[in-house]
Amino acid sequence: MIILVGGEKGGSGKSCLAQNLAVYLASECQLTVMLVDCDPQRTTANWVQARNERPELTKLHCVQMFGKIRDDLSSLANHYEAVVVDCGGQDTLAQRAAMSVANFALLPLRPKRRDLQTVPHIDELLNTSLMFNPDLNAAFVMTQCPSLPNQAKRILEAKSVCQSWEIRVLDALTYQRNIYDDSEEAGSSVMEMEPNGKAASELRAIFNELLGEANARTLELRYARSVQLVEREEMQYGIG
Repeated sequence: MIILVGGEKGGSGKSCLAQNLAVYLASECQLTVMLVDCDPQRTTANWVQARNERPELTKLHCVQMFGKIRDDLSSLANHYEAVVVDCGGQDTLAQRAAMSVANFALLPLRPKRRDLQTVPHIDELLNTSLMFNPDLNAAFVMTQCPSLPNQAKRILEAKSVCQSWEIRVLDALTYQRNIYDDSEEAGSSVMEMEPNGKAASELRAIFNELLGEANARTLELRYARSVQLVEREEMQYGIG
């Protein structure tokens, strides 16, 4: 499957979501994963390079691609069980190409006016993509939300704006937490730094909701089977 993390507004946490999604699929779901960095700033490519220098972390593969990448993504999908595409915060040829072939598109937005102003154009991009890729499952997700109770209305209003364009909006969201930046700086993921923390729960909820209960359950079963195999080998060779 191909999962695009995209949108038109920088600073909404696209790279952070793409990186954590890749770790989630590789570590917790035991899938073969390829990260594709389409941002000239190399945020995700540099992050992968930093994490692969830490032997205790799950190694990830990453390539940079730009321009007409539709065929390249399709080729990668034939060799990896999951291809996660990180597109920069602008309307690029690479993002349009990714939308035309992706199974899922995760579109992060902060509950801010300047982010919400991009929704009409994203709707236009999605409508164009659906002409070539009718099976595309796209959804907005609210990120970096304020946690103060008196700001809850702001989050609901932002969701309402997105829903008015008849685009799916996930119930799950992320709140402003230092760990998102701290883990990225360390070449790690939120789920590796604090696996039982609130941020890790937020991300798992987003990924499971995006992929759907059926897909999420399949991934969970695959992970459970892999754990059972490891335990069986440990018992067989007396290393448990």
